[in-house]
Amino acid sequence: MIKIRNLRKVYGDIPALCGLTMEIGSCELFGFVGPNGAGKTTTMKIIAGLLRADSGEILIDGERVTVHAKKLKGEIGYVPDFFGVYDNLKVQEYMEFYASLYGMSGRETRKRTEELLGMLNMTEWREEMVDSLSRGMKQKLCVARALVNNPKLLVLDEPASGMEPKYRRQLKELLQQLCAEGKTILISSHNLQELSEMCTNIGVIDKGRLLMQGNVQEILQEQTISNPYVLQYIRFPEEAMALLKSHALVKNIAIRENSLSFPFTGTREEAAALLSGLVAAGAEISSFFREEGSLEKLFLEVTT
Repeated sequence: MIKIRNLRKVYGDIPALCGLTMEIGSCELFGFVGPNGAGKTTTMKIIAGLLRADSGEILIDGERVTVHAKKLKGEIGYVPDFFGVYDNLKVQEYMEFYASLYGMSGRETRKRTEELLGMLNMTEWREEMVDSLSRGMKQKLCVARALVNNPKLLVLDEPASGMEPKYRRQLKELLQQLCAEGKTILISSHNLQELSEMCTNIGVIDKGRLLMQGNVQEILQEQTISNPYVLQYIRFPEEAMALLKSHALVKNIAIRENSLSFPFTGTREEAAALLSGLVAAGAEISSFFREEGSLEKLFLEVTT
C-alpha cells in the first residue's frame, strides 16, 4: 500500500527525516511510534500530500504522491495532531460542508453525514455548535470528517488526544472495524499500551530513521523470550537460594520482598525442572512466570 524510499526533510539546519525507508501493507493497522521530534508528523504530512520532502519518494498503490497528488488526496483521510475547525457551524453543517467539497449531492451528503455521526456516536450532538464541543469531541469530529470521502487510507496523528477513556475505546474499536473492512490505517500515539492492543504492525522511528518494524505480536513474543523470570514465594530457604545461585542458566538474581527475578536462557522444560528442584529444596512458591513483553519497554530499549 505505502512504500517510503529514502525520505529526507530538513527544517533550516535541523534534519527531521534522514533517509527514512519503510513499507506499510494493505489492510494493516500500523502504529507509528517515536519520541517527540522523531519525524512522525513530518512523515504523515508528506504522505497526506500536505508537505514536500526534500528528496526521496512515497508511493501509494504504486503511484508517486508528488505526481498523482490530486488523485491520491481523494483516497486519503487525514487527522492532524492539531487542527482548526469552523467554529460558527453546527456539527451537521460542518460535516455537510466537507462532504460537499468531494462533490457529493445534497441527499448523499446528508446520508453520509448521518452515517458517520452514528458511527462515531455523535448523532445527539448534530445540532451543537462546533466551538461548544470539548477537545475530545472535536477530535472525534475530525475523525468523522476524515472518513467523509470513504478513503482507502487513513492517516491519524494522535487522534485520541484529549479523549475520555470511553471515547478512546470507541475509537479503537472503530479503527479495528475499518481495518477489517479493508482500509489501511497509519496511526501515531503516545499511548503505547493502546497501540499494542489495537495495531497489527508497528514501526519505531527516532531522529528521522526507522529503528524497527514488524508484526506487533511477533515483536512482543520475541521480546518476552528474552525477558527475566519472576518468582514469587511464601517461603524460600537458604537451600533453595543456593540451588538457584548455582544453576548454570541463572544469572544476576534481583531480590525483592517475597519475590526474585532473574534472566534465564533455558527452555521451558529446563525452567520447569528448575522450579521442581526449588520446591524439592523446600521453597513454597506462589507464582513463577516470565515477564511479558510490552511496547513501552521495547520503545525505551530501542530509543535510548
